[in-house]
Amino acid sequence: MPVTTTAPSPAAADASATPSPPTAWQHARHVLSDNPVTLTATLLFALFILTALVGPALVPYDPLATNAGAALQPPSAAHWFGTDAVGRDIFSRTVVATRLDLGIAVAAVGLSFVVGLPLGLAAGFFGGWWDAAVTRLSDTIMAFPLFVLAMGIVAALGNTVGNIVLATAIINLPFYVRVARAETNVRRNAGFVEAARLSGNTDLRILAVHLFPNILPPAMVQVSLNLGWAILNAAGLSFIGLGVRPPTPEWGILVAEGAQFIVSGEWWVSFFPGAVLMLAVFSFNLLGDALRDLLDPRRRT
Repeated sequence: MPVTTTAPSPAAADASATPSPPTAWQHARHVLSDNPVTLTATLLFALFILTALVGPALVPYDPLATNAGAALQPPSAAHWFGTDAVGRDIFSRTVVATRLDLGIAVAAVGLSFVVGLPLGLAAGFFGGWWDAAVTRLSDTIMAFPLFVLAMGIVAALGNTVGNIVLATAIINLPFYVRVARAETNVRRNAGFVEAARLSGNTDLRILAVHLFPNILPPAMVQVSLNLGWAILNAAGLSFIGLGVRPPTPEWGILVAEGAQFIVSGEWWVSFFPGAVLMLAVFSFNLLGDALRDLLDPRRRT
């Protein structure tokens, strides 16, 4: 009895030949392995996050404990970063300061992100008087030198951690307003928005479900850049005496305390905290490229 075989249809053959789209983990692994700079930034970011979480519990010395007999000791096996003018271990103080500086930066950027993105979305989508009001607010903030504006806010409200976060969030607000407004203004008449509107979606649902995911990639890149600026802003305020109050460990305070000893040769007092501060800002700036590659849909093909 002859056996009849059925040839697969062309559609089935094409479907079997088409590779499945990569998973999120496969895409992230490909992006990190493809670009060494992206991998370096991600590893540095993970190192700072880990240091902020567990570093204060692992430091060898109490960051506030003084020892007059060990004042201004150079780096050694006992004190990796040396000691300051009152004998405190600089390595312990630098590690403990990571949690405070990253906390200020994340809180400030998160606040400006949560407030600025909805304002920019509404301004770009609705236009009219709402767009004019939000744009003028953003322009007014940008008209001031941002660090000077932060100084004025902290000087007026008091140099507490909460006020430093508020001042940093205010000076970062225009960045998210402008990014969200520009991206929304380009897409508000796009085909997928019109299709959503014809399907009965409300304006609020269109903003939240259809437009917000499309502006998230450039906004996340802006987040990484603002994190570096927020750390510099907090450290700068502390350096001039308007930030966190001593003896709390903070990178700007540590650099300011060691600045007077550079001329006399005790370079380590400010060098190591300053180097860690520079490395943190450097990693956050590079992280913007990493986020751009991870969130770019074209990299998934």
